[in-house]
Amino acid sequence: MPPKFHPNEIKIMYMRCTGREVGATSALAPKIGPLGLSPKMVGDDIAKATGDSEGLRITVKLSIQNRQAAIKVVPSASALIIKALKEPPHDRKKVKNIKHSGSVTFDEIVGVARVMRPRSIARELSGTIKEILGTALSVGCTIDGHPPHDVIDDINSGKVECPTD
Repeated sequence: MPPKFHPNEIKIMYMRCTGREVGATSALAPKIGPLGLSPKMVGDDIAKATGDSEGLRITVKLSIQNRQAAIKVVPSASALIIKALKEPPHDRKKVKNIKHSGSVTFDEIVGVARVMRPRSIARELSGTIKEILGTALSVGCTIDGHPPHDVIDDINSGKVECPTD
C-alpha cells in the first residue's frame, strides 16, 4: 500500500523515549509504518542519536522526508539539570524513585537557561532562569548548596545578578 502523503512533503513527529535504548517497534510501527519507513531502523537511529542521555526520558523530533528520517534531540529542562548533576546512569528497570540530591552551580543553571531560552515563555533571561530554578526544585537538587527557592528570592530582591543575554 503506498504512503498516504506526498513523498517530498516533510512530516514532523515528536516522541518521548529513553536515551540509548531501542524503543519497542510495536509502538513505533503505527506511527511510522504508513510513511513507508522501517520501525526497526528508526528505533536504531533514535538509540544512536540519544547516546549521551543514557537512562533519561527525552523528547526526540523526527523529520521525515522522502522516506528518510532525520532525528534531533529536543532538550528538556529536567534532563539538562540531571545531566548537569553528573550522576552515573541508572538502570530504570531496577532502580525506581531516584532522588537527585546533588548540587549544581548557578553558572550551570544559566547555561541550561540559555539552551531553553527559545522555548521559554519569559520575556527576559532572568525569567527563564527562574523557570529553570523551579524545575531544579522539582528535581530535588540544590544550587551551590542553597535551596532553589531561596535563589529565586535572591534574584527577585536583587542580591543575585542575572546576565542580560
